[in-house]
Amino acid sequence: MKIPRKIRYLLAGGWNAAFAYSISNGFYYLFFKQVHIIALLIAANILAISMAFLTHKVFVFKTTGNWWREYMRSYLVYGTSTPIGIVMLWLMTDFAAIPFWIAQGGIIPIMVIFSYIGHSRFTFAKKPIT
Repeated sequence: MKIPRKIRYLLAGGWNAAFAYSISNGFYYLFFKQVHIIALLIAANILAISMAFLTHKVFVFKTTGNWWREYMRSYLVYGTSTPIGIVMLWLMTDFAAIPFWIAQGGIIPIMVIFSYIGHSRFTFAKKPIT
């Protein structure tokens, strides 16, 4: 049975969201007293983006070759949204006093939609938009 790409993306997205959520919360609660939230989120995002790239390449889009190019393109897709997400988390936790886990949970759906559009049209596209 062939699973449609959008369904594979949602499955991978669920895994990636859970992984990113766990990593960022783990880093936050383990190190928030020693390391600023922005530094924690940058480290967590490097791990989360790497995991997302692997699941998208292997499971969702099933591309071959071009590992380095697609990995860098993946960072371009996330690089446009991740800084916004980091600033939103910082503002929500430090200034609005929203618990980190609630703020993080609210940002995940935005990232899922944005990344599908970017990956399907740029990162893993046969003829990416340049």
